[in-house]
Amino acid sequence: QVQLVESGGGLVQPGGSLRLSCAASRSIFSFNTMGWYRQAPGKQREFVAAVSSGGSTNYADSVKGRFTISRDNAKNTVYLQMNSLKPEDTAVYYCKGVLVSTAVYDYWGQGTQVTVSS
Repeated sequence: QVQLVESGGGLVQPGGSLRLSCAASRSIFSFNTMGWYRQAPGKQREFVAAVSSGGSTNYADSVKGRFTISRDNAKNTVYLQMNSLKPEDTAVYYCKGVLVSTAVYDYWGQGTQVTVSS
């Protein structure tokens, strides 16, 4: 059973920074893509950022230039560095791993709360 465990959320003032971590129970090389999604109260879950096994990255327009996704293969961990945080970034952030073998398998973490408020 694959497990993804997020950490690093919390309360931060506008303009501040946080770094989220997503630790996987298996080698992240086995995932075709790993990414971050978020869900604000009353809204649908939305894409934030992703990194492929080859290292290519992709970002939602709303976070480009402020957020950076990265991976540490030795630690089986994916990070989301969030800078210049805004109140509208407040949400539960989820890590997702996509594994393609005989079928496509999506794995999700339990989420970590990020609150941006003064």
